[in-house]
Amino acid sequence: MASGVAGDLLRTKPIEQLTGDAGGGAHGLERTLGAMSLIALGIGGIIGAGLFSLTGIAAAEHAGPAVVISFAIAAFGCALAGMCYSELASMIPVSGSAYTYAYATMGEFVAWIIGWDLVLEYAVGAATVSVSWSKYVVTLLQGFGLTLPARLVHSPFETVQLADGTTTHGLVNLPAVLILCLISLLLMRGVRESARVNAVIVVVKVAVVLAVIAAGVFYVKAQNYVPFIPDNTGTFGEYGWSGIMRGAGVVFFAYIGFDAVSTAAQEVKNPQRNMMIGILGSLAICTALYIAFAAVLTGLVRYDTMKGDAAPVATAIMQTPFPWLQTLVTLGVIAGFTTVMLVLLYGQSRVFYAMAQDRLLPRFFAAIHPTWRTPVRSHLFFMGLTALLGGFLPISQLGHMTSIGTLLAFIIVCAGVVIMRRTHPNEARGYRVPLVPAAGILVCLAMMVSLDGETWLRLVIWLAIGLAIYFGYGRRHSRVGREQAGQAVR
Repeated sequence: MASGVAGDLLRTKPIEQLTGDAGGGAHGLERTLGAMSLIALGIGGIIGAGLFSLTGIAAAEHAGPAVVISFAIAAFGCALAGMCYSELASMIPVSGSAYTYAYATMGEFVAWIIGWDLVLEYAVGAATVSVSWSKYVVTLLQGFGLTLPARLVHSPFETVQLADGTTTHGLVNLPAVLILCLISLLLMRGVRESARVNAVIVVVKVAVVLAVIAAGVFYVKAQNYVPFIPDNTGTFGEYGWSGIMRGAGVVFFAYIGFDAVSTAAQEVKNPQRNMMIGILGSLAICTALYIAFAAVLTGLVRYDTMKGDAAPVATAIMQTPFPWLQTLVTLGVIAGFTTVMLVLLYGQSRVFYAMAQDRLLPRFFAAIHPTWRTPVRSHLFFMGLTALLGGFLPISQLGHMTSIGTLLAFIIVCAGVVIMRRTHPNEARGYRVPLVPAAGILVCLAMMVSLDGETWLRLVIWLAIGLAIYFGYGRRHSRVGREQAGQAVR
């Protein structure tokens, strides 16, 4: 029995079957995305509010002005993982991202773990972002004299103060529900239409980041960069090089989203060429913007004065004679949140679709709309789930949780490249970069270790829930398992 269970856990899905499933014919996903669409998709997923919020936190509490090094280390880890994603995507141009790659290299059990991990990253992340999006939209509307009813912008678990001075509980965060539903409906309509909307919003938010950098660079004070690497306080993670590494683990959240580009592999024209351009191109552009933004922010405001500041970017803008920049930043944050939700919901639906195709989840979710060529049922399911979470729960403090889950996915992808090079040395690849997988594992593992114990505990709990679902349903219904046993696939 034990050997049978072990065999089930280690069974892999052949590359020939993966690529065959990707063909799909009239009932499969449609290849419509080019290199520029992928770059825009990557930027859309990467640049969110993390840039405006985490930069100040990482500088004030961990790295000081050397937060620019933290961004560079995080980007280096992402680039190593990105090259591994690109190599695997050129070999296996199908939906599912790290889940699919793990299934082909390390077996069904590891594939399930990473697929479940990605469900957390994408679905819960999108719900969390919707709550923050709602707060910024409400603030922006108030600036124009429009006030929404307090009970309709807060969850039932939040206390709100009414106009007459009394307090009560909210009813539903209606803006969060509406934005999640609108984005889900757009994604259902088609990937081409979604990519066009994403590209427009990406232009807006990149323009905002460039405006803040251009306006602030002339008011930077050189003394704010001294000391560039503050002395460690004696506690790991509080300044010094350990602080820089802890800062890298924190700002890593600001890079999350580029991996969602790999979930689009089955809808990309010429994936052997365009996947690498999309992943590494979006990373390069965002890294340059992040480092420039961090340098300007810590040059405008001394790092130790940002500690406890809930809005360090607003404080920095006050050092310039351009108060209108604050409204521009709010617009940039809203645009950033919008594209992050779009990319997360897009990526999540493709992972769920791939898992349902393999019958590790009910095949109901693998259905493709005959006209729109999108996994509509997966979108509908997560539209409902994320709308419930965003509308009725005060979701917060999930940044570190999402970071550790993504780092775990990156490590598995890098390991998958090593295994694939040994097991399929002659398989056609877009390119091959020596030593990159091992370096990617080490850098991502170092950032994982730098995160706190509570974050690790939450990851273990989430994975335990996933294991219960796998052994209760997925292992018994596995398509690969049934085919290997000569049974009919239901």
